[in-house]
Amino acid sequence: MKSNYNKIAGHDTGRIIAISDAVFGVAMTLLVLEIKVPELEGNEKELALAFLGLLPKFLVYFLSFMTAGIFWMGQAAQFEYIKKSDRNLNWINLIFLLFVSVLPFTTAFLGDYINYNFAIGIYWLNLFLLGIMLYINWNYVTKHNFVSDEDKEEVSDGIKRRIIISQTLYFIGALLCFINSYLAISVIIAIQLNYAFAFFRGRQK
Repeated sequence: MKSNYNKIAGHDTGRIIAISDAVFGVAMTLLVLEIKVPELEGNEKELALAFLGLLPKFLVYFLSFMTAGIFWMGQAAQFEYIKKSDRNLNWINLIFLLFVSVLPFTTAFLGDYINYNFAIGIYWLNLFLLGIMLYINWNYVTKHNFVSDEDKEEVSDGIKRRIIISQTLYFIGALLCFINSYLAISVIIAIQLNYAFAFFRGRQK
């Protein structure tokens, strides 16, 4: 009896995890390559001033490294409970990784135009699309019973709530660019630090 290709493809969750780790690793490495060493011939003071001029790029680099780390952990947390896979789930995660691979570009764009609201908007859109794909990923696996009933009941609300709350906070942080772009970036970093280290423990943790 012949089997439909769509039914037999993509059952190995290990391949999703493997390519995800690879894409995240490359993306996180590429982030720092956007910080170029200044080329100048001068004294110590001029070199120090040139280095200080790179601080906005280092700020955006730290922002994006935290972003990549949080979404890497978010996807990994979901796959701790995902027991099965199919072709559609593979493509959902590939699209998620597409937005991960765009992160070095949106980081470079924000670093070069840090005082422009449009650049912050593009960066926020990257965050939003990453969050949406994680939500779609979890919604798909729970609807298709790729998670055990016990795990589904225990962790599903927590995962969805965390995504919704974090995306809402990112949006609020991004809106602060209309006051000051550095304020917006600092607030988003503060949100990420809290999610990374749980300084303020709440139900969403």
